[in-house]
Amino acid sequence: MIAKTVELSLRYRGAVLAGTIALIVVGVWSALRLPIDAVPDITNPQVLVNTAVPALAPEEIEKLVTFPLESKMAGLPGILEMRSLSKFGLSQIRLTFEDGVDLYRTRQLIAERLQGAAESLPAGLQPRLAPITTALGEIYYYQVSFKVGATNQPATESEELMALKEVQEYLVSPLLRGTPGVAEVNSSGGHEKQVVIMPDLTQLASVGTTVEELARLVGENTKNVGGGLIELGGEQVVIRADSRVQTAEEIANIPLKFGGAVKAITVRDVAEVGIGSSFRTGAATSGGKEAVVGGVLMLAGSNSRIVARDVAEKLRAIQTKLPPGIELRPLYDRAGLVNRTIHTVEKNLFEGAMLVVVVLFSLLGNFRAAFIVALAIPLSMLFAVTGMVENHVSGNLVSLGAIDFGLIVDGSVVMVENIMRHLAHRQRELGRALEKSERLREVLYSAREVAGPMFVGVLVIAVVYVPILALTSIEGKMFRPMALTVIFALIGSLVLALTVMPVLCSYVLRGKIKEHDNWLVRFFKAMYAPLLRQALRFKWLVVVLAVILFGSSVWVFNRLGAEFIPQLDEGTVLLQFIRSSSAGLGASVELQRQSEKRLL
Repeated sequence: MIAKTVELSLRYRGAVLAGTIALIVVGVWSALRLPIDAVPDITNPQVLVNTAVPALAPEEIEKLVTFPLESKMAGLPGILEMRSLSKFGLSQIRLTFEDGVDLYRTRQLIAERLQGAAESLPAGLQPRLAPITTALGEIYYYQVSFKVGATNQPATESEELMALKEVQEYLVSPLLRGTPGVAEVNSSGGHEKQVVIMPDLTQLASVGTTVEELARLVGENTKNVGGGLIELGGEQVVIRADSRVQTAEEIANIPLKFGGAVKAITVRDVAEVGIGSSFRTGAATSGGKEAVVGGVLMLAGSNSRIVARDVAEKLRAIQTKLPPGIELRPLYDRAGLVNRTIHTVEKNLFEGAMLVVVVLFSLLGNFRAAFIVALAIPLSMLFAVTGMVENHVSGNLVSLGAIDFGLIVDGSVVMVENIMRHLAHRQRELGRALEKSERLREVLYSAREVAGPMFVGVLVIAVVYVPILALTSIEGKMFRPMALTVIFALIGSLVLALTVMPVLCSYVLRGKIKEHDNWLVRFFKAMYAPLLRQALRFKWLVVVLAVILFGSSVWVFNRLGAEFIPQLDEGTVLLQFIRSSSAGLGASVELQRQSEKRLL
């Protein structure tokens, strides 16, 4: 079978060259579609169920909200683990599923169960599913702020944060959600603008009104109502009551009671109405002061570099639509980290390829033969990239960084060197350059001579990586892409060595061919020959030394440190400050300010 492959390749050389060109075209097209990230996403399929609980203690949230929801979620198909968190203001349930589950179908099943669980929850609570993203989904952070010297900047910090919060929630965030690959846009910091009604209990009692009645009357004035249809002059007209209040002043003038007086009793008479903010459970800081920060979450499975790039372009477009004096300032861009990581990988791959090429040109002794073997490197990489795209393997520090070009060119070196040796020997026998038919016959003979052993040698190297494919869970997500990438590259190099290399040799290795050792090979042979003679003379001593070396290496290996993945040091630093769970918001913000100023 292997010999037949070589024979067919040389018989249909034009088809092999056409296939090589097709590989280049498809490989370049695949390289442009290859998902790029810094590291593999090792997160299991997860679904978060969040429930905002504004006025209960953590113990009550656990009893009245979290536990009933957990009971409803039990027994979901493919579920591996269910964890929950109950703290003031929030009930969160994290559901982890087996790899390969249909996440959208799973979310639909969870949503159906949440509808059934709504009856058992306290009134007014609505469980919600978190966006379809992963732990590595945070790809972009930006700050909404006033420009230096802006004339419309509010006088106080609270008013400034309130204005910026409105811009973020009602202008920036809705426009940014339309970016392809964005799952959600989170907002941090700022004050949520609200109309605050602070009733005077004494005045309420004096007019015979309760707080509940006040809230009902105000609520009735915050919506419009419809009144059906009438016909006027042949036209159909919709009737509605435009009774919705728009401002704090209108709320203050809502009538509560008439009490027989000429002037009605209004909200202003029994309560103080003004602009305030909701109760805050968190804040954001930037540059040592409070700020409004937006965070973009990427849709699970998207290309982080492309999505981050599109988000940056979208923010530049949104900047032109903002009110005067307000700007969007990037704080973190995942594309920068990915680009630096990929630059490191590209640099290492390029240097490794150049080192292999230099060794080839130094040791093969024939420029044309070395050039043919060197072509195996880019062609194998294009084959590997195509396999990665088709199998949804992302290019990252682990998958691309594991490629060894020495292994890739191994089969091509054996094939081309044997062909060159046979061509040179045949020319010496005939005393002339070979004709086309003689050259093809000699290439076929020499290629078939080493095809079998070369195939087995490359296959053994590829089989070494097969056990890695059996890894599951986090280990599998981390290392299976690396094994697949190397296997794809080795398969590509094997196919090239059996088909393209003999064909290129038949075209390029024409004319006078010399097969001889260059000065570098002669130098190493001069060193190796006496060493080999001494080793054969003292065989048992060499064996004993080898056993001692092996034993000492095992002893050293057992004392080496170990890491699950290599440390990523590409210039993006993450610092996390851990404070007491009982720390107040004001104290936390002040500590954060001091920490940022000291770091800066």
